[in-house]
Amino acid sequence: MKHDPKLAVLLAQPWSNNACRGYVIYAMENCGFSPTDIRRVVAELHEVFDFCGLEEAQQHFENSSY
Repeated sequence: MKHDPKLAVLLAQPWSNNACRGYVIYAMENCGFSPTDIRRVVAELHEVFDFCGLEEAQQHFENSSY
């Protein structure tokens, strides 16, 4: 795999659960989700972050149909 300096910079940034929540909120707002649904998803993210590690979440994403 060829070294990608832009990707290296992105990967060097610290993980932030709140930044992730912000991305999800932006995406849901852009897709027209209701404030109630956004609140439900953000609340569920709090639970998922407590019980699921980064590697597990990455595997779940990579194996999903999304």
